Amino acid sequence: MGAALVAAALIAAMFVPLDAGVTRIVSVVDIARPPQDVYAYVTTPANWPRWHPSSLAVSGDADHSLNVGETVVEDFHVAGRRGRATWRVTLREPAQRWRIAGQINGQDAGIVTYAVAPIEGGTHFQRELEYGAHSLLFAFLNAVTLRRQIEEESAQAMRQLKANLESGR
Repeated sequence: MGAALVAAALIAAMFVPLDAGVTRIVSVVDIARPPQDVYAYVTTPANWPRWHPSSLAVSGDADHSLNVGETVVEDFHVAGRRGRATWRVTLREPAQRWRIAGQINGQDAGIVTYAVAPIEGGTHFQRELEYGAHSLLFAFLNAVTLRRQIEEESAQAMRQLKANLESGR
């Protein structure tokens, strides 16, 4: 009886809400297109499913580069998990930086920041994803498998973004 109680308490502790740290994933790519073209493409949510493998669909007013305060809903498949996130633009510096904050079921889901900078022959693009671990279970899964899967999906997104923009898609 005592061992079962201890096991139950440990399992329950894995689900207790807490701040178990923030993960930051940075992906970069150089694209042979002007910064304003790259910025306009990546900040227009209707384009996300064209280049990011985790983005299945977007809905709402998604056919333009979103301004601060605008929102869009995205259906996603990230690291084997399907869901729906609402993204709200929190920063917009045209042809430089753009930031969105996401929520899933009313809980913070992460922050994505895009930065573009001119380089000879095109643009240096950086995508930064930050997300928190809200339980010990999530922190464990993130350390064991989720982070690696998200990094792989992000790297694939950079390759597809480069290919799409350089081919004119």
